[in-house]
Amino acid sequence: MDTPFPDAPAIAGNAALAARDLRHVWHPCTQMHDHESIPMVPIVRGEGAWLIDADGRRYLDGVSSWWTNIFGHANPRLAAALADQAQRLEHVIFAGFTHEPAIALAEELVRVTPPGLERVFYADNGSAAVEVALKMSFHYWLNRGRGEKTRFIALTGSYHGETLGALSVSDVALYRKTYAPLLLTPILAPSPDAYEGEPGETPAQVAARRLEELRAQLERHAHETCAVIVEPLVQCAGGMRMHHPDYLSGLRRLCDEFDVHFIADEIAVGFGRTGTLFACEQASVAPDFMCLSKGLTGGTLPLSAVLTTEAVYAAFYAEYNAGKAFLHSHSYTGNPLACRVALETLAIFRDEPVLERNRVLAAHLAQRLAPLRDHPHVADVRQTGMIAAVELVADKRTRTPWPATERRGMRVYLHGLEHRALLRPLGNVVYFMPPYVVSTDDIDHLVTVAIAGIERAVA
Repeated sequence: MDTPFPDAPAIAGNAALAARDLRHVWHPCTQMHDHESIPMVPIVRGEGAWLIDADGRRYLDGVSSWWTNIFGHANPRLAAALADQAQRLEHVIFAGFTHEPAIALAEELVRVTPPGLERVFYADNGSAAVEVALKMSFHYWLNRGRGEKTRFIALTGSYHGETLGALSVSDVALYRKTYAPLLLTPILAPSPDAYEGEPGETPAQVAARRLEELRAQLERHAHETCAVIVEPLVQCAGGMRMHHPDYLSGLRRLCDEFDVHFIADEIAVGFGRTGTLFACEQASVAPDFMCLSKGLTGGTLPLSAVLTTEAVYAAFYAEYNAGKAFLHSHSYTGNPLACRVALETLAIFRDEPVLERNRVLAAHLAQRLAPLRDHPHVADVRQTGMIAAVELVADKRTRTPWPATERRGMRVYLHGLEHRALLRPLGNVVYFMPPYVVSTDDIDHLVTVAIAGIERAVA
């Protein structure tokens, strides 16, 4: 009789695992019909920045497995922390009960995040964190007698997740269009994306112009607005669009002036990805809400956290019969395993020169990508810390994009798989977001494969 979980010697290889997968599994962000021609890649183990499939082929993880895996696969410190915690306490209800990993993690998050963020609310993933921040902001104003504040301002091209609330404040048509009838309607402010600047305009000048446009919207809508939500420095899923830190400092001033909250979605850009531990640090600002996930556990387990201020917390603190409690919950809120691994993740930042090493790696990545600036089908090469992106276009002079239906980026992805690299472009934007444990040789490999893949894609 077949066992449901065959041991390693019984696994026949990629073809057998892929066939079993395609009989039952429905994958995220995927048109499953594609797998009639595009290979499904069964991964059986990871080693640092590398993934190994069932046939023994290796792939350099150039996207940190959807931006989560910052310290490498099968990281021994994270694995040891997880194993130790699993022998003590795997889970406990988090209403009326608590545990040391959740307490210690909250203390450490308050210590390392921008000043003023004093309260920590746990959830399961990035989208859930955004849901929490949106609901908490609205509920704060309601508890303060400002129930007319029911709307949110988001940036054009923004992405904050795919649950209905998070999708409501997103502006990527690929994800939003289908579900539009179910969503809230945000007020969209023009993105400070430097790529969209006027000829000769610096990123700082783009930020200043967009702040004036945001001011005009706040003048019209602040009375009904709960919060402005932004992805600090990099709008990731929207195409790795990057903006100047001045936008964040100006946004903080406007939110204070017009009495609306500032929600910083640092889910993708936090934990060293932009060159500082948190992107907001580069503007010396503290938001009213900071959403964290992805790198929080080093890519080991699902966990997210929303940090907020004592003033927000105080608006909910009352006798039970006042009806002001924040009644939002997830079954796995504050999971001890995830909290313990997150603590170890933060310990690695504390114990090792992660940010210093990243600066060296980022400089090397920039040097290797520089020649692409002259490529006839590359409109832009941009970088913020350990995030770099290459914008492919049909016409460099006019920046005319390739039709989405031609799926040029998919050609880069397939070329990468053939040459030991996981590169998963966003449309026609080829990006690099590797784990922090890559070597300069690994970066050389990623860029070499990507350049060849780009040539294949534009041919």
